[in-house]
Amino acid sequence: MIGRLNHVAIVVPDLAAAGAKYRDLLGAEVQPPRDLPDHGVTVVFVALDNTKIELMTPLGEHSPVAKFLTEHPSGGMHHVCFEVPDILSAAERLTAGGARVLGDGKPKTGAHGLPVLFLHPKDFDGTLIELEEVKPALDPA
Repeated sequence: MIGRLNHVAIVVPDLAAAGAKYRDLLGAEVQPPRDLPDHGVTVVFVALDNTKIELMTPLGEHSPVAKFLTEHPSGGMHHVCFEVPDILSAAERLTAGGARVLGDGKPKTGAHGLPVLFLHPKDFDGTLIELEEVKPALDPA
């Protein structure tokens, strides 16, 4: 059901400093920051050949990652994101199997402008999982 790893998200206390480390020390391409008010975060994507790293920091005091930073002041891994071809059928299959979709269970628009859902970390060995609907590319042949 799941496709490729889309990204690994890391919560950081200082987005500019974290981005600079990935750019200057690791030589990675770091994209400009973007505010995602619907998710309560500001993000920066680090582009890699085979996936991305999403650096994120709270956007406002009511951000869902603000508590994470309180508990982990230096930051840390927040979630992994897998691609799925059909997010609604993936959610249906997962809930039928006993997994819990967070929030109201309806997809939201994620950082890439595509539908996303989050799965409860207690159902996946302590790991928060994001699913992002990505339609397969059409074969030009």
